[in-house]
Amino acid sequence: MKLYCHPASTTSRPVMLFAAENGVPLELQVVDLFTGEHYQPPFEAVNPNHLVPVLEDGDFRLTESSAILKYLADQTGSPLYPRDLQARARVNERMDWVNTQLCRDLAYGTVYPQIFPLHKRRSDEAQAAQLQWGCERAQGWLKVMDQHWLGGGQRFLCGDAMTIADYFASSFVALAELVGSDLSAYPNVRAWLQRMKALPHWAEVNQVIEGYGATLKGQPMVAV
Repeated sequence: MKLYCHPASTTSRPVMLFAAENGVPLELQVVDLFTGEHYQPPFEAVNPNHLVPVLEDGDFRLTESSAILKYLADQTGSPLYPRDLQARARVNERMDWVNTQLCRDLAYGTVYPQIFPLHKRRSDEAQAAQLQWGCERAQGWLKVMDQHWLGGGQRFLCGDAMTIADYFASSFVALAELVGSDLSAYPNVRAWLQRMKALPHWAEVNQVIEGYGATLKGQPMVAV
């Protein structure tokens, strides 16, 4: 199987981490997002959405990080995507929430406008308004995660056992650190992220984005 990806991509890293941790053989095809390779005709033929990741399994092609994680987990019979109907529905719920809520306000609303020039708003006023809106809403989502999903001593997002929902969400939550948040306002989230960072392949998979983050040190940032 081939995975079109980029190590700085928030949606690529959960798939890369799952594959590394669970011994899933993937041929990694890096698509250079910083030079616009994803907008060139060869990759457009792979994914007209101009996004990574994309999984190729023979003549079957699959987009969307969440769907790819579920496919790989099912293909390998991983307990990280439970078979029980309600347990699986809970995993799906958490992953949908990351896509529709946390991603929108933490990634696109707060972090990306500050760390990627392409996402910066056209005026200082528009930038400030965007960051205020995004940060306030991202704080609300992190509060939900902290107090309701990880409250009461629950170790992972769906209970006491890790699932692919944790793989998926960890990449997004870790973005907060790029804009200077230590997540101390969300102690349960902070402890959960440290558990995810303890995975053997975390450092390897995340070294590129963390290296990029190191170049941003000292810049004024709005943190959640």
